[in-house]
Amino acid sequence: MNVIVYGTKRCAETRKAMRFFQERRIQAHFRDVVAEPLSAGELRNLANGRDAGELLDTGSARYVKRGMAFMEFDPIEELERDPALLATPIVRVDRRFFVRPVLEDLPLS
Repeated sequence: MNVIVYGTKRCAETRKAMRFFQERRIQAHFRDVVAEPLSAGELRNLANGRDAGELLDTGSARYVKRGMAFMEFDPIEELERDPALLATPIVRVDRRFFVRPVLEDLPLS
């Protein structure tokens, strides 16, 4: 099983996800999306089969400060420009992506 947690070091929910996997002795790789931003192709892959707007953290101060709730934009382009807008954590288990998952509900077997 291949597990990758996309998030930021400052995100409490991302740290919680990493701790969840560590406590269960499941090797999970961490990718800091601010230090190593996702490419447009990776973002499209994350959004595949879902609304790309789900990848945005609409509750973040950055989203609110920019007034994005009242703007029309391409979520993928905005996430390329500003990776801190990504809703974290995003957990990849093998080839499936889960945005802000309920960790106990992940298919880990």
